[in-house]
Amino acid sequence: MLTKKKFIKSMKDLPETFSVDEIIDRVILLQKIEIGLEQSIGNKVHSTANAKKKLKKWLK
Repeated sequence: MLTKKKFIKSMKDLPETFSVDEIIDRVILLQKIEIGLEQSIGNKVHSTANAKKKLKKWLK
Protein backbone atom coordinates (compact mmCIF):
# COMPACT_ATOMS: atom_id res chain seq x y z
CA MET A 1 0.00 0.00 0.00
CA LEU A 2 1.19 3.49 -0.78
CA THR A 3 2.24 5.35 2.34
CA LYS A 4 2.14 9.04 3.14
CA LYS A 5 5.91 9.01 3.59
CA LYS A 6 6.49 7.61 0.07
CA PHE A 7 3.96 10.02 -1.40
CA ILE A 8 5.56 13.06 0.24
CA LYS A 9 9.05 11.93 -0.83
CA SER A 10 7.84 11.63 -4.42
CA MET A 11 6.18 15.05 -4.32
CA LYS A 12 9.45 16.63 -3.19
CA ASP A 13 10.98 15.49 -6.49
CA LEU A 14 8.49 17.53 -8.53
CA PRO A 15 9.61 20.84 -10.04
CA GLU A 16 8.47 24.11 -8.44
CA THR A 17 5.59 24.40 -10.89
CA PHE A 18 3.52 21.44 -12.03
CA SER A 19 0.04 20.50 -13.13
CA VAL A 20 -2.59 18.50 -11.32
CA ASP A 21 -2.30 15.93 -14.10
CA GLU A 22 1.37 15.40 -13.19
CA ILE A 23 0.43 14.72 -9.57
CA ILE A 24 -2.30 12.29 -10.58
CA ASP A 25 0.07 10.49 -12.97
CA ARG A 26 2.69 10.22 -10.25
CA VAL A 27 0.23 8.86 -7.68
CA ILE A 28 -1.04 6.27 -10.18
CA LEU A 29 2.53 5.23 -10.99
CA LEU A 30 3.44 4.94 -7.30
CA GLN A 31 0.34 2.83 -6.64
CA LYS A 32 1.12 0.51 -9.55
CA ILE A 33 4.69 0.08 -8.31
CA GLU A 34 3.42 -0.75 -4.82
CA ILE A 35 0.96 -3.31 -6.22
CA GLY A 36 3.75 -4.92 -8.25
CA LEU A 37 6.02 -5.11 -5.22
CA GLU A 38 3.25 -6.68 -3.12
CA GLN A 39 2.56 -9.22 -5.86
CA SER A 40 6.25 -10.03 -6.09
CA ILE A 41 6.54 -10.53 -2.34
CA GLY A 42 3.39 -12.68 -2.36
CA ASN A 43 4.83 -14.77 -5.22
CA LYS A 44 1.91 -13.78 -7.44
CA VAL A 45 4.06 -13.29 -10.53
CA HIS A 46 4.69 -15.26 -13.72
CA SER A 47 8.04 -16.26 -15.12
CA THR A 48 8.91 -15.20 -18.65
CA ALA A 49 8.61 -18.82 -19.81
CA ASN A 50 5.17 -19.18 -18.19
CA ALA A 51 3.99 -15.90 -19.70
CA LYS A 52 5.21 -16.93 -23.17
CA LYS A 53 3.39 -20.25 -22.81
CA LYS A 54 0.13 -18.53 -21.83
CA LEU A 55 0.44 -15.90 -24.57
CA LYS A 56 1.82 -18.22 -27.27
CA LYS A 57 -1.05 -17.71 -29.71
CA TRP A 58 -0.57 -13.91 -29.64
CA LEU A 59 3.25 -13.93 -29.73
CA LYS A 60 3.78 -15.59 -33.11
